[in-house]
Amino acid sequence: MTGTPIASYAFQAQRTALADVVAIPVTPFAEDGSVDEAAYKALLRRLLDAGVRTLTPNGNTGEFYALTPRERRLVTELTLTEAGERPGASVLVGVGHDVPTAVEAARHARDLGADMVMVHQPVHPYVSDGGWVDYHRAIARAVPEIGVVPYLKNAALPGARLAELGADCPNVIGVKYAVPDAARFAAFARDAGLDRFVWVAGLAEPYAPSYFSAGASGFTSGLVNVAPGISLSMIEALRSGDYPKAMKVWEQIRRFEELRGADASANNVTVVKEALASLGLCRREVRPPSQELPEAERAEVAAIAAGWSI
Repeated sequence: MTGTPIASYAFQAQRTALADVVAIPVTPFAEDGSVDEAAYKALLRRLLDAGVRTLTPNGNTGEFYALTPRERRLVTELTLTEAGERPGASVLVGVGHDVPTAVEAARHARDLGADMVMVHQPVHPYVSDGGWVDYHRAIARAVPEIGVVPYLKNAALPGARLAELGADCPNVIGVKYAVPDAARFAAFARDAGLDRFVWVAGLAEPYAPSYFSAGASGFTSGLVNVAPGISLSMIEALRSGDYPKAMKVWEQIRRFEELRGADASANNVTVVKEALASLGLCRREVRPPSQELPEAERAEVAAIAAGWSI
């Protein structure tokens, strides 16, 4: 696609916020199993103090699908309160489930001052291409004032379908692309409109160098909860086109991300919380269907975190 992106004028600040480290905060739990509000706010302040500017409450690293509706609203409210005190901070709230639930959450986020919502990948077992467009169109049209970012994990969806959605909804401004195939991403982005959307590498730091080379300008991160400076070093290297430097960061985080990705990412959140627990920043508890790390693996995670000199 050539020329000025459709959404560039009305949503420029939001587009800029997506072209960055998009942090996915964990949701810490208290001893009684409730959301630990004090720990959550402290983790947010730690990210913001380090220079992170884009936060996604209710992301998968935040255990979105294990939270109750009340807890998801609470996490949204806490994030917007903390970010609202920081100039330049932007909040991208995760929403999803059925259309009415997603719309209600998106409107709640909008009314509290959120800049954008990220629409989680539909978990319905039967998703058609046209139905995918209908689902996102319904949510985007319900909140035309704020940016909307589909979270895309469907490798079979044609880029033309995203182009269709973007043509109908100017507030669909970016994509969290999480298909583990850099060649497919390159083709999809060009079929959908490389300049029309902000492309966020949705598989975090391990995939960021390859996805940036194909057109991404931001990446999501769960690791940033543990070591924000490392994630910021990665984005700085990629922005400057210094791929050797970016790959040095990649090597530094490789084992940590391998542990997160093992067994179909069964311990994706668990490893992050274990690292945070080793640093005394929150408890290690996760909710089913996730599970805490076995004792034998905790020491390795703690050693990695300690070695980062955080």
